[in-house]
Amino acid sequence: MGNPTIYDVARVAGVATSTVSRVFGKPGRITDATRDRVLRAARELGYEPNPHARALTSNRTQTIAMVVSDITNPHFFELIRGAEMRAKAAAYTLVLVNAEESTRMELEQVRRLTRSVDGFLLAASRQPDDELAELAAAHPVVLINRRVPGIASAVLEPWEGCRQIVAHLASLGHTSLTYLAGPPNSWMAASRWTALRDAAAEAGMSAVRTGPYTPTVKSGGAAADAAIGTGATAFVAHNDLLAIGVLRRLADRSVRVPGDVSVVGFDDIFAADLCTPSLTTLGGAHSDVGRAAVEILLESLGHPRDHGATPEIVLPSQLVLRASTGPRTGPDDRPPAGPRQN
Repeated sequence: MGNPTIYDVARVAGVATSTVSRVFGKPGRITDATRDRVLRAARELGYEPNPHARALTSNRTQTIAMVVSDITNPHFFELIRGAEMRAKAAAYTLVLVNAEESTRMELEQVRRLTRSVDGFLLAASRQPDDELAELAAAHPVVLINRRVPGIASAVLEPWEGCRQIVAHLASLGHTSLTYLAGPPNSWMAASRWTALRDAAAEAGMSAVRTGPYTPTVKSGGAAADAAIGTGATAFVAHNDLLAIGVLRRLADRSVRVPGDVSVVGFDDIFAADLCTPSLTTLGGAHSDVGRAAVEILLESLGHPRDHGATPEIVLPSQLVLRASTGPRTGPDDRPPAGPRQN
């Protein structure tokens, strides 16, 4: 015997097939007694409703699309894990989309999926605010680590975290820092620079910015060379991948870390504890951010076009101290930077 069908369930339960469809698609329109009889028959037969057929009657696919700017960045691993676990608990499927740091590809992928998913999680979206507002007006959308007025979001806050970074560096005697900026269309990159600049001013430190740089290990070489040229004794990279590339380049140039300069990253990826020296970085509960974003999206699906306050969850960040930061060395004590002698 093949897989049981909706007709088999209707026959065993003694109801019309349309009633079975409503039980699995719009259960609120069915009496408790009828629903229980249909569900009991489905269990006895081992019937599993076809999600595509169910979508035709409920206008729901039980699917969420999560769009990330770069799937190769380990920063997204925990975000994805938290979102996937929460989606699974709600019987939703999470579809992962890689935008490859391309605003064009991100928009094309989202437009292609609008009729196939119930809503979108956009992680570190590079889209302009007006494009995001247009999308959110037509579909349920939650931004992750991006804020746009009027659009729901879940963010790992950068503001107090950047104050922690500056306070830590100041306590070590540093009076200057250079921020190695991320992509020019990154909301988080701009937010981190503003927070670092303001915190440095309050602490009596000077702060300059170089870049932008692609947030990869490969870009760390150019970022390190530019940072050395600023004369600062502390370098704060846009993310851990860039910071690890900076550490490699500094080693090639015989610049000691933290003996000559200190280096700080963002995201606390697993490699931050494995590089040499281990990387001081601003992290946080990224899985909780992903989980919170799904919570918001599910709530909006249950209450479409709710004109109440826009949900916005801000989770705390935490500075993780490792070996890449140390006391400032006076200019007279620092050897000149140059090529490593083999």
